[in-house]
Amino acid sequence: QVQLVESGGGLVQAGDSLRLSCAASGRTFSNYRMGWFRQAPGKEREVVASISWSGRSTYYADSVKGRFTISRDNAKNTVYLQMNSLKPEDTAVYYCAAYSTDYRARDPLREDSYDYWGQGTQVTVSS
Repeated sequence: QVQLVESGGGLVQAGDSLRLSCAASGRTFSNYRMGWFRQAPGKEREVVASISWSGRSTYYADSVKGRFTISRDNAKNTVYLQMNSLKPEDTAVYYCAAYSTDYRARDPLREDSYDYWGQGTQVTVSS
C-alpha cells in the first residue's frame, strides 16, 4: 500500500504560480510511476502530467505544456507540480496518483493505470 497526501493548493489570481506537493509513504517511492490528475466541476478527471520512477521521462497534457512542470525527489518521497501562468480554466481539484513499476506496460496517461490516489487539493484561479 502507498499513501499519498497532496498539499499546496489554494486561491490565486490568473498569472500567478503555485507548487503542489504529494508526499508518499508506505512503500519504496522510487518503485512507482507518479501522475497528477485534475477534475473540474462537472467534468471528468483528466491527466495533467506524469513522471517515471527516475524522473527522466515526463508527460504533459497539451493544455499545461510550457506552464506546468512535474518533478520528483525520491530521497524525500515527494512529487511536485510547479504551476506557472495559471489560468481560470486550471481551476480544479488536483490529485496525485501512483502505480508500481512492476506494471511498466500500463499507459501512464490512463486514469485506470493508477492504483493509489491522494485525497486531492483544490486549486482555484480567479480572473
